[in-house]
Amino acid sequence: MNKYLDIAPEVKEALAQGKPVVALESTIISHGMPYPKNVETALLVEQTIRENGAVPATIAVIGGRLKAGLSREEIEYLGKSGRDVAKASRRDLPALVARGADGATTVTTTMIIAHMAGINVFATGGIGGVHRGAETTMDISADLEELAQTPVMVVCAGAKSILDLGLTLEYLETHGVPVIGYGTEELPAFYTRSSGFGVDYRVDSPEELAAMFRAQRELGYKGGMLVTNPIPEEYAMDKAVIDAAIEQALKESVEQGIHGKETTPFLLARVVELTGGDSLESNIRLVLNNAAVAARTACELCK
Repeated sequence: MNKYLDIAPEVKEALAQGKPVVALESTIISHGMPYPKNVETALLVEQTIRENGAVPATIAVIGGRLKAGLSREEIEYLGKSGRDVAKASRRDLPALVARGADGATTVTTTMIIAHMAGINVFATGGIGGVHRGAETTMDISADLEELAQTPVMVVCAGAKSILDLGLTLEYLETHGVPVIGYGTEELPAFYTRSSGFGVDYRVDSPEELAAMFRAQRELGYKGGMLVTNPIPEEYAMDKAVIDAAIEQALKESVEQGIHGKETTPFLLARVVELTGGDSLESNIRLVLNNAAVAARTACELCK
């Protein structure tokens, strides 16, 4: 085991006994929502994982230690600390470890630490991707590169609709990452059920997902698998409303010179404001939906 890694006792026991475990990220706690909603949501997601037969392992960096599984007190700490906690991508882990610092894990770093711990399935809200205007800014999320090289299944509601979804799919195809639609043939767009772009394959059950991921692993592929699970119909937002909010937020981000790792938190926070909080509720519901699918799939993988 990596000397910088701490696996929570419950998670360690589940892994040793071959029981299903689902990884969860911590950026959604520190950067994705205000306190105390962030802590309430994190605990509710963990509860959803348990209700669907698996053990949750929320992942973070605390005091320079890579944590696979957090206590309630550690989740509370991240929630109260908010954006004082660094948003940690792949490049940040060595510095955080060396300095004994805290870090909230993105999709990228959650995949890295989950793989270190032996966790195969990870549930999140949406992945990062190719940002609009990337042909000049080269702003492409490290999430895509991690999906190409780390063998973890990521269950999400598609790529965030603040991104260039067409280019995101092209990037994933180039890097050999299969994009699977859970119950759909179209890529979900986070707040809405369809982006207008197709996925590589449609599957309709956790059994199918587990079989496909098992085959990928047994073929010796080094990368991961992206499962896109549409937001439940009753919580999906009107496309015109969310698109207008995103365009306004993008315009403001350019005017204010927002760039790099601050872009996504800024855009998502502004979209929440511009939609009167509706997008926050949608965000919570889609994460819970992804957690349930991930847990059921993890159970199938353990059979």
